[in-house]
This record gives sequence, C-alpha cells and structure tokens, in this order.
Amino acid sequence: MASIALLKLGDCLFVSVPEELRDSEVRDLQETVSTRLSQERVRGVVIDVSSLSIIDSFVARVLGDTAAIARSFGARGVLVGIRPAVATTLIDLGIDLSAVETALNLERALAKLNLRVVSL
Repeated sequence: MASIALLKLGDCLFVSVPEELRDSEVRDLQETVSTRLSQERVRGVVIDVSSLSIIDSFVARVLGDTAAIARSFGARGVLVGIRPAVATTLIDLGIDLSAVETALNLERALAKLNLRVVSL
C-alpha cells in the first residue's frame, strides 16, 4: 500500500497523493484527510496530484468528495498539479471537476487560500 503524506503547516493541510493509487487507497486517503480535519483546525487543504499520470472517474470523484468534506469542516480544498494530459483525458471522459477548486501549483493554491509560507 502506498504511503499518504500529510503535513500540517500553519493553517494548511498538505496532502501528497502517491504515484500509484488503487481504489482502496484513494478511500483511505479520504478517510485519513477527514480524520485529520476533525482533529485539527485548518483553513485550507491542498491536495497535490502531480505524481498521478492517470486519474480515472472514481479517483476524480473521491478527490472531489474529499474537497467537499474539507468544506464541511470549514476549510477550502484545492487540487494542484493536474498534468496537461490528465486534464485533457478528464475532459474527454466528461468528468466534471468544476465544483473543485484547482490551481496550477502550490504557490497559486496558497494564493487562492490567502495563505503564505514565509521563511525566516
């Protein structure tokens, strides 16, 4: 089973989706994020999918549901790192992610969330 990396930094929870993601693992990811959100107060959840070369309809739906779960805990979910080929495939398959906030990269996701990481 692939490892799901979660990191809380300030008011944001960062979720790094592993390269190989089975259906059961995407459900585990959703449960792990939900549990973490119930334990810690965050304003944003950034879900990085840049390692995925394929996002099928099930994975897309669960990732969208995970962003909706974040909203139920008062946080905004942003999906980052969708590869161009993946975006094209999602459109070709008729998969609608319009209800999910997306950003090109981490910097833009943080800007959407009105958060910033500062170095000292």
